[in-house]
Amino acid sequence: MSARLSAPAAILRHAVLLITASLVLLPFVWMVSLSLKPPGEIFREHFSFLPEQWYALQNYSKALTSAPLPRYMGNGVLVCAAILTLQILTCAPCAYALAKLRFPGRDVLFSLVLIGLLLPHQVLSLPLFILCYELGILNTYAALIFPYVVSPFGIFLFRQAFKTIPDDVVHAARLDGLSEWTIVWKVMLPMALPAMIAFSIFSVVGHWNDLFWPLIAVRSESLMPPPLGIIAFANQEAGNDYGPLMAASTIVVLPLVLAFLAAQKWFVEGMTGGAVK
Repeated sequence: MSARLSAPAAILRHAVLLITASLVLLPFVWMVSLSLKPPGEIFREHFSFLPEQWYALQNYSKALTSAPLPRYMGNGVLVCAAILTLQILTCAPCAYALAKLRFPGRDVLFSLVLIGLLLPHQVLSLPLFILCYELGILNTYAALIFPYVVSPFGIFLFRQAFKTIPDDVVHAARLDGLSEWTIVWKVMLPMALPAMIAFSIFSVVGHWNDLFWPLIAVRSESLMPPPLGIIAFANQEAGNDYGPLMAASTIVVLPLVLAFLAAQKWFVEGMTGGAVK
């Protein structure tokens, strides 16, 4: 009887997953499809995913040559790498202190971290803009990096991962003469590698796709990250020519898709590890 009941339930679960996955993937498939078509086929009455006339070479060539798309992507790589490095350097020690050390006010500090998780970053945009102005870093790479150095989500995720590591490991490291700082980097972080990979994917994807803050913080085209660069490309070069726009969007999204596919095993493990202590 249980087998009879489980089979329809499994079919229903898979059907829901397939429908949800199709809805999520549809915009990406549509974007790639439009990037392969000439202008005349994009707004036709009937839609087909495959073009009748392949226009991929023209669209992708225009996306790469009519605007400094490689420069935009280089800016994105630089900014995301700097943010991720600084976030790990700050979040890992904070998470270790909240997970393994006992001191007055620890629970209060963790409550503040949870409050930080609830606040959307847009709420802090005005004071951050004023602070960056006072520091004189507007329209620089520092303006794109500085507001994200500390991540409440990173502290929370690392803390949950560190909580799953037995305290005996920390005690043994202390008996071996390791300092607390060394324990963080040589013991805790390697054991929480899946969580670090999961956080890295979240951080890189979030800041690679960020448009709101770069739109406020920088004006120079040489500093623009990919989303802001695509908007500048649309306004200045492409106009109503959506083929090159879709080609540029595909180029920008492709590295994120490849990175996730390469690290999806560790991503899932890192996201679920702290929940099954």
